[in-house]
Amino acid sequence: MTDETPTVRPARPWLWWGAAALTLAAGYADLIRGGETLSAILLVIGYCVLVPLAILK
Repeated sequence: MTDETPTVRPARPWLWWGAAALTLAAGYADLIRGGETLSAILLVIGYCVLVPLAILK
């Protein structure tokens, strides 16, 4: 018999999800405010970079 202890995953994936959520919230907030350029940049970074990173991590 082996005495294996279950491994605990670090909280790193939650940091990626948190960064994605904050970036998306800031993008939508700027979009509601009437911004065009900054909101587009933030939403692209959120959806195309941070969300896939959070899924993969």
